[in-house]
Amino acid sequence: MYKHILVPLEHSEYDTAIIEHVRKLASLCHSSVIFMHVADGFAARNVKQLNLRESEEMRTDREYLEQVCASLEEDGIESDCLLAAGDPGKEIAEAAAREQCDLIAMSTHGHRFIKDMIYGSVANEVRHLSRIPVLLVRGERRATPRASMPAAAPAVS
Repeated sequence: MYKHILVPLEHSEYDTAIIEHVRKLASLCHSSVIFMHVADGFAARNVKQLNLRESEEMRTDREYLEQVCASLEEDGIESDCLLAAGDPGKEIAEAAAREQCDLIAMSTHGHRFIKDMIYGSVANEVRHLSRIPVLLVRGERRATPRASMPAAAPAVS
């Protein structure tokens, strides 16, 4: 059914819901998984244009992705990670097409109308930009990561 699943992570406690859901889905479908994070701080957005070094934010994001990949590989699920920089919705949609994924699976905060207008909705943007099916799983703020999962840093909006 799904051979390659792209899973955008925001490096927060909301990730737990989608990671656990994809762990089961990938196992059932014998899928490979690409975990992705889009760093969007100043250094991340301008690293190429200004020839900057990788920021502390990007370094910790890369370590987080590698730990998440390792946890799925322990379960026999082929995993890879991708750190991007820039506009999250656009980067996710482009990566899914470039990596030939047949599903984008991501967690949502469950904002509605006003909060989406204030904070934006990456999931909504991805849904509009991508031709690839998008699976949305509602994350929870108080979710506790598995013992083998890395501790999530607070989300920065």
